Amino acid sequence: MEPLSVHPLKCSGPKAKVFAVLLSMVLCTMMLFLLQLKFLRPKINSFYAFEVKDAKGRVVSLEKFKGKVTLVVNVASDCQLTEKNYLAMKELHKQFGPFHFSVLAFPCNQFGESEPRSSQEVESFVRQNYGVTFPIFHKIKILGSEAEPAFKFLIDSSKREPRWNFWKYLVNPEGQVVKYWRPEEPVEAIKPDIVELIRQIIVKKKEDL
Repeated sequence: MEPLSVHPLKCSGPKAKVFAVLLSMVLCTMMLFLLQLKFLRPKINSFYAFEVKDAKGRVVSLEKFKGKVTLVVNVASDCQLTEKNYLAMKELHKQFGPFHFSVLAFPCNQFGESEPRSSQEVESFVRQNYGVTFPIFHKIKILGSEAEPAFKFLIDSSKREPRWNFWKYLVNPEGQVVKYWRPEEPVEAIKPDIVELIRQIIVKKKEDL
């Protein structure tokens, strides 16, 4: 039996080599472009730079709250903390709003499935039961890949992810997170920080006159 002979592979022709070079150049160019998009894209550094939806599904620019102090809260209607927190937030909004301060409420159903209502139903429920006048936004997700970008900004900025309903983030007039509170913390713990930020707004306005 004759031994098996090994045939050398044929060298690619000139056209194939040119094609391979061109393909490599195209791939390199695409990779450089993608890297450029990633690193040169301006980073959003303000909560007020985002757009969200209101309870009726209409797009709202958070820019309208720039210059104010805002307390951003993930809310739920069927939670053991619902009444206490809504009444406390109502009092804060009444005491310090609406010119220098606002509570911004974002319904979320990711904690104990305690917000089964639609966005409009949530808005109607809290208006009728607690008499709140601060904005109620569209129901969102705040955890996982479908998280609302504006709320993800709060989480990334504070390095604190909500673990339950009524997690609170205090945002200054420039749109940066300055503090956060867990749902069980009393409203008395929040007031001093709101007062200080509002004081700074008033002082700045007087200086600008």
